[in-house]
Amino acid sequence: MQNYFITGIGTDVGKTLISAIVVEALQADYWKPVQAGDLQNSDTHKVKNLVSNTTSHFFENAYALQTPMSPHAAAEIDDIQVDLSQIIRPKTTNNLVIEGAGGILVPLNEKDCIIDLIQQKDKIILVSRHYLGSINHTLLSIEALQNRGFKHIGIIFSGDEHPTTESIILSKTKVTYLGRVSELKNINKKTILIEAEKVRGNLNEF
Repeated sequence: MQNYFITGIGTDVGKTLISAIVVEALQADYWKPVQAGDLQNSDTHKVKNLVSNTTSHFFENAYALQTPMSPHAAAEIDDIQVDLSQIIRPKTTNNLVIEGAGGILVPLNEKDCIIDLIQQKDKIILVSRHYLGSINHTLLSIEALQNRGFKHIGIIFSGDEHPTTESIILSKTKVTYLGRVSELKNINKKTILIEAEKVRGNLNEF
């Protein structure tokens, strides 16, 4: 079975939406190691509510922090320390989708960042969304991953299509293009199923 680590070039780029689509496409299990804020409607709740299949299992967060901030700051408010040794991947015989928090260099504590949760055998899915500066943020994210020695890196673009942005990113990085998810007018189980069907083939070949 395979682990898919979904990260983004920043916050609010569509990681949770893409996570739901990938979970549905692969009928995979889902785990968000660190949730910061919005605990009553967490990313786990959101993905679970968007997935139709009955195979996927949703694991509890290793850390559920109260404040919607960077995990290191949210943990300080909760008077706890995020400890990587306590972030233990759940055991499953299914594919597992792991959703990070923010971008790859978001700090978990004084030493560790989200990138430190990624393992070499993981297939990494980077979510990129067009905005002024997104090319730079995307290239920096991919370079940071490659500098750590990660080989299996794919990209999904979310939001309105920008061909010149997407083409230069793909040309410069040579990462695997897994698809794009255009702006969805309605986000529900039906639209997630439609988008899952579009990317399933690429995910299976990734």
